[in-house]
Amino acid sequence: MLDPYTVSHIVHGFLFYALLVLAVPRLPMETRLILAVALEAIWEVLENSPMIIDRYRAVTIAQGYIGDSILNSVSDVVMAGVGFLMAWRLRVMVSLAGVILAELILLLLIRDNLTLNIIMLV
Repeated sequence: MLDPYTVSHIVHGFLFYALLVLAVPRLPMETRLILAVALEAIWEVLENSPMIIDRYRAVTIAQGYIGDSILNSVSDVVMAGVGFLMAWRLRVMVSLAGVILAELILLLLIRDNLTLNIIMLV
């Protein structure tokens, strides 16, 4: 259900919060939360598509990656929602520090993080 990449999905929530506050500031918070969860769910579907799985295998350290289980994907979506809610409640600088700290910890512990995944996928 949870794995080291769960932290990256929490970071997704922080990033979706920032993106949606900037892009659609007049939308109610509940609507932005629904949009953030929907974006994460869309990403989970894409992440487990043959195109993205093959790309991960070709350019990342995840050469044996076969995709996530349904339970893990649902957990990832929930964790993005948790990250969104955390970002909503925390100050901007605390949120920013949390994202940077999460990325650094993942880099040190598993030698992978959201930033590296984005670079490698692009």
